[in-house]
Amino acid sequence: MNGLEKYWYRIRPFHLLLWPVSLLFRLLVAMRRALYRTGVLRSIKLPVPVIIVGNISVGGTGKTPFTLWLAQQLLDEGWHPAIISRGYSKATQNQASIPRAVGMNDSPDTVGDEPLLMVQRDLCPVWIGRDRPAVAQALLQAHPECDVILSDDGLQHYRLQRDVEIVLVDGKRRFGNGLLLPAGPLREPVSRLNTVDIVVINGGTIQSSE
Repeated sequence: MNGLEKYWYRIRPFHLLLWPVSLLFRLLVAMRRALYRTGVLRSIKLPVPVIIVGNISVGGTGKTPFTLWLAQQLLDEGWHPAIISRGYSKATQNQASIPRAVGMNDSPDTVGDEPLLMVQRDLCPVWIGRDRPAVAQALLQAHPECDVILSDDGLQHYRLQRDVEIVLVDGKRRFGNGLLLPAGPLREPVSRLNTVDIVVINGGTIQSSE
């Protein structure tokens, strides 16, 4: 851990400074979600089902292995899945918004470690880009045979309408100190779990939720 992360799993006097900012962040998160739910902000529906695999906290919860496992299950059932992800680019930050396919020989510095890992499993097409709806639309145009989209780490990307939401929770770290950013590790309140379709615990069980 480094920076603020070392404070995200405890409560200290330092949090008195960050707590008001966390409250503001929580309000903004709730308002943004409400604007999408009421149609004030436009969301995009794809012609195929969309399964979101995400989390409510910062940090790894095992989304990539789970996404690959889910893709394999869908393949076994006769589906033709594809995976979209934001990706990561050190060398081409200015191109991060351009949808693109991930290739076997791409560099992790260009596409990110996780997208490269997923494409190297050779299960299905993997595309990246900052704008998830645009990435999915470009992918479907290039691969019309795909009939289900898996969005890796897409829970908070409400511009993309979804049919199923799956949230992974680290069973050991759980929800840290229970506070939202920047005072804690949460992107959304724990109560968000009450609205998703499936909660997957990686390495433990949830003891309680708000």
